[in-house]
Amino acid sequence: MASQRDKAQRMAQLHARPGCFVIPNFWDVGSARLLESLGFEALASSSAGFAFSRGRPDMGVTREEKLQHLREVCAATALPVSADLQNGFGHRPEEAAETIRLAAIAGVVGGSIEDCRGPVDDPIYELSLARERVQAAAEAAHSLPFPFTLTARAENHLWGRDDLDDTIRRLVAYEEAGADVLFAPGLKTADQIRAVLAAVKKPVNVIMGAPGMPLDLAQLQALGVRRISVGGSLARTAYAALLAAGREMRSQGTFSYANDVPSTHWFNDAFGG
Repeated sequence: MASQRDKAQRMAQLHARPGCFVIPNFWDVGSARLLESLGFEALASSSAGFAFSRGRPDMGVTREEKLQHLREVCAATALPVSADLQNGFGHRPEEAAETIRLAAIAGVVGGSIEDCRGPVDDPIYELSLARERVQAAAEAAHSLPFPFTLTARAENHLWGRDDLDDTIRRLVAYEEAGADVLFAPGLKTADQIRAVLAAVKKPVNVIMGAPGMPLDLAQLQALGVRRISVGGSLARTAYAALLAAGREMRSQGTFSYANDVPSTHWFNDAFGG
């Protein structure tokens, strides 16, 4: 198994090389190992996917639950892992920094901090506090004995604030505060992505797997996107298949859902059984 330093260097190299790469989002150990078997070069956690696996809404898990989840996955895969660390599980800059340190101890080599309080009336942090939080997280990340890749997220577009100018101001501020990767989930068009890319110098992550985003890997790479993640869409896809099978059994009394799925022997081989 590769050391954490080796994984961290591989993660940094993925962002430094030309072109664009996909970093798919797991939600448990099994999904992480299956994605690794497909040849991806790095993995990212999904806060929504993990919460759904616990029967909870997105952002409905504690920091310790998230850290235990990350420890288990990092111990099970040879790939570098980046963690969705939500808002750092606290509003103060010091809490964001502490979450970065704890995530590194858990085994990850990258992670994201977002500028969102969560599902409240005024979810987005004011810019000055948001910048301080990213700066504290960056200082913690860059004090580690390996190159931890910090992603700063501007959450406007996920919370009904479709103000691209403000999103860009935030990403520029987070870049200046020390973030290594910039990310504004919820962008919908090539023009929006192009505007973000023109405003910053650091690598930009774009999320796919949501309705209304028809762009593919080649198109995003041509725009200059460096990294593509898919958020909770893989977990939603898996759970959608479960729901469809359950509905077939419940409403029709048939079991054809199992006709085209891999066998138990296939999964035993995939997981080394």
